[in-house]
Amino acid sequence: MRSFFDSFVLTFIPLFIVIDTIGNLPIVLSLSEGMTPREHRRLINIALITATIVGLIFLFFGKFILDVMGISVGAFSIAGGIILLVFAIRYLLAGRWTNVIKEEMIAVVPIGTPLIVGPATITTLLLLATEFPLYIILLSLAANLLISWVVFLTGNKLVKFFGKGGIAAVSQVFNLLLVAIAITMIIRGLNLTGIINIPQ
Repeated sequence: MRSFFDSFVLTFIPLFIVIDTIGNLPIVLSLSEGMTPREHRRLINIALITATIVGLIFLFFGKFILDVMGISVGAFSIAGGIILLVFAIRYLLAGRWTNVIKEEMIAVVPIGTPLIVGPATITTLLLLATEFPLYIILLSLAANLLISWVVFLTGNKLVKFFGKGGIAAVSQVFNLLLVAIAITMIIRGLNLTGIINIPQ
């Protein structure tokens, strides 16, 4: 029988990998570019509240919801990828996220979901729920979301280090990365649904 510590580590690490706070930080900085510190804090707070709600809903009712609606994890991944791709392309055309959608919507989509809690995180939660006690998974999810909140909230300090020009350059690179992430999610979904076959 696993100890509390072993169970926590075995649930925390997979969630840490799929939430990918460090990898998402440049994208979050790009999405919040041009915002005041107060707007940035509000953006991050709304994003983490959204991620928490989505994570809890799918942890408790995810399998039931997908089964009832006849939605596969692959289809969910495709949908999330398309949403990201549309927003990313609209950004590239408009030149700035706040010209594309309102601050609140940026926080909900794409930061809250699918960047923080997306198909990979939801799938991981569903799989962990079949093997570990619910309270362990809840603690691991809470710890990961707390880390994301702290990292994203203090991320603007990097602006002072890199300068506005450096951040602008990094933002452009990661906007393209956002497109790549969206396409990867779509391809993964197509593979999961059997529409295409990608050798492992």
